[in-house]
Formats: sequence, structure tokens, C-alpha cells
Amino acid sequence: MRNFFQPRPKSDQKTVLLTGAAGTIGMSLQQHLGETYHFRCLDRKRIPQVQDMQVVNIENFRAVLKAMRGVDAVIHLAANPRIDQPWQDVYTSGIGGTYNVFEAARQAGVKQIIYASTNHVSGWREVKQEPQITSDQLVRPDSLYAVGKAFGETLGQFFVDRYEMSIVCLRIGAFVAEPKLYSPNDRMLAVWCSPRDLAQLVQRSLEQDNLGFQIFYAISGNTRRYWDISNAQALLGYDPQDDAERLLTALKLT
Repeated sequence: MRNFFQPRPKSDQKTVLLTGAAGTIGMSLQQHLGETYHFRCLDRKRIPQVQDMQVVNIENFRAVLKAMRGVDAVIHLAANPRIDQPWQDVYTSGIGGTYNVFEAARQAGVKQIIYASTNHVSGWREVKQEPQITSDQLVRPDSLYAVGKAFGETLGQFFVDRYEMSIVCLRIGAFVAEPKLYSPNDRMLAVWCSPRDLAQLVQRSLEQDNLGFQIFYAISGNTRRYWDISNAQALLGYDPQDDAERLLTALKLT
């Protein structure tokens, strides 16, 4: 397996604002990419032993804007991750908070954002068992949570068109380090995104200076996937290292 996570000299490191840094994905990205980028961590709770830490609620625009000072790029993860969350959470954090992050970045002169979207924005296509789902199809959200994420993608398109920013939306699949399979027909065999594959997508996106507006499915190289990752492979050179099929093989051997 290739090693994509080559550390940079400290003097050459980008400073990346990581919102939702205390969450599962935020902590994983720090683990995989902490030697490559200087992360300014932003969350509602403090992360022990992180020096560049901003304790901020993204609903507070002025605090978010202050955190943007001296930043080269933003990875926006902060949101309630529950699929069944109430509309008020979608509205305040998912929609209002995302606007605050995008607008604060614009006002601070930060041109590059990676936005954590979700495969659920096309979730109804999965319900209808469409054989392949691509990033250029119209969204068909399966929940209010997904509606909020679809808003974030549309907002990103507007900021790219109006302000010439570079915004990459990653429609993240099932992100777990060591997923458990309950049957050979488990959905995880299609939807899994491993930590190192997501980190690779993030790094490859950050290393491109101007991608404009892009949507990539953050899915590992799963044999059974029905989300199309070919645009990430073509534009970024994305080379997923993991396949959930290996998990099924391990299950059969136990």
C-alpha cells in the first residue's frame, strides 16, 4: 500500500481550520494528517493537549470569523451527525452554522473549503435501488439531515460562482475504523469509507489550489459500491486503499 501522508516541513505547512475537531472524523484527520498540516481546532468543547484550540459554537458568527485569522483553508465538519435529528438542529447548526463558516471564510480571505456532506443527500436513490449513483445527478435526500447537507452544497456552489472560491463537498459514507458485518448482505459492504481513504481524499483536495466547485463521494474502493468515485479518481488521483469485501472474507474465516 502506498503512503499518502508525507509530512511537510513546519515552515511549509498550511494552517487549516478544522471545525467539529472533537468529533470522530475530526480526531481521525488529526491523527492521519497532523504531521502534514497545522490544524487550528474548533469545537464546542476543548480537546486536551491541543494547543491551537478555539472553543466556539459555529452559530456565533463573530467567534467563527475571529478563528479564521491566518488560516489557509477550512475543513468544515461541525454539525449534528444524527440522521433523525429535529429540524431545529438542521436549521441552526446544519444551515445557519454552515453559512457562518462559509461567509466568515470569505470575509477573512480564505479561498479553500472542504465541506463534509453525506451520501444521504442522494439517499432516496439508494432506497429506489438505483444501480449507480453519480455526483452530477439531482439530489434526492432521505431525511431532514440530508436536506440540510444539500443546502450546504448549494451554498458552496453559490460561493464559488459569486466569490471565486474553491469548495469541495465530500459525500461521506459510513465512516468507522473497524466496521462490523452482520451478514454477507450488510449495507456496510457498499457504503464504508475507511479513515485512511477519507484522509487521502482530504489531503488530495487540499493540495489542489483551485478545484472550483466539486462533489466527490467519500467511499472506499468497495467492490459492491454503487456510488461513483470516478471523478475523484480522475481529478484528484484518488486511489482508495481499502475494500469492505476484505471484511467479508475475514468474517467467513472466523
